Amino acid sequence: MSAKRVLSGIQPTSDSFHLGNYLGAVKQWVDLQDGHDAFYCIVDLHALTGEIEPALLRKRTLASAAQLISLGISPEKSTLFVQSQVPQHNQLGWLMECMAGFGEASRMTQFKDKSAKGGSDSARVGLFTYPMLQAADILLYQANLVPVGEDQRQHIELTRDLAGRFNTRFGQTFTIPENFILKTAAKIQDLQDPSAKMSKSSGSAAGVLELMDTPESNAKKIKSAATDAGREVKFDEKEKPGISNLLTIHSALSGKTIPALEAEFDGKGYGDFKGAVAEVVVEYFRPIRAKAIDLLSDEKHLLDILHDGATKARVVASQTLEKAYENLGIVK
Repeated sequence: MSAKRVLSGIQPTSDSFHLGNYLGAVKQWVDLQDGHDAFYCIVDLHALTGEIEPALLRKRTLASAAQLISLGISPEKSTLFVQSQVPQHNQLGWLMECMAGFGEASRMTQFKDKSAKGGSDSARVGLFTYPMLQAADILLYQANLVPVGEDQRQHIELTRDLAGRFNTRFGQTFTIPENFILKTAAKIQDLQDPSAKMSKSSGSAAGVLELMDTPESNAKKIKSAATDAGREVKFDEKEKPGISNLLTIHSALSGKTIPALEAEFDGKGYGDFKGAVAEVVVEYFRPIRAKAIDLLSDEKHLLDILHDGATKARVVASQTLEKAYENLGIVK
């Protein structure tokens, strides 16, 4: 039996991934490479739904690729590519737009949330239709599994609905992807506001641990992280959200259990504990950051990796698109 195919993507919308991105998604992508036929995509076309600065988009696309490789995505084990280098994404995206109803597109909560913030007049049409492009991203590769966060569950359901509708009306064309919501073992919160998820959209950069930040910067962020009343290093999300978050971070990166860490720091103050967390984070990120910087220093080599990935992706994508066109009656 052939290995199940995995497809997932990440937007190049910042200079650096943060600890939440890594533990919530990329670390699990790395694990899925073994025993699966994995396709991982930098979805630069999806990034166009926001404000665009061309030089920054290019820089961030390459930075995303370098970080994915340095975090363990292997171009030998996986097909790593940039979405825009496979034109079939746009072509199948149009077919999915023609399969989707206006009502079901209007019910997508992310569009409603984002357009509500800026007002419907400023919302791009691409923001409205991007779930259909996302469906095309998945269906193009006949993916069995799509590892995504809980916030993407609605989009995967739409993908399943569109694929099923197409198959019913025009004949078996697409694999229906399985629900594969990532179960994040470590819930990483903002260092300054432990009640909020660690996110680039948070109010303060001081609350976010970025992979590409200097060791000094990340150590300083941890040492100035919000803490709680008392001196006891104990996991209690309700009474001690700040310390609980730091315990989660230490445990996720060091592999030590939270009870073991509580025992290790029994009788020691917050200062000692924060220093230990800072050391664990800095040493974990150090080789990753160094490898990413090294990859970015040889742009030709990095582009060669991405071009090789796009070539492999286009072989699969073109077969799917050809079948979809044929089943629709589009003249060859």
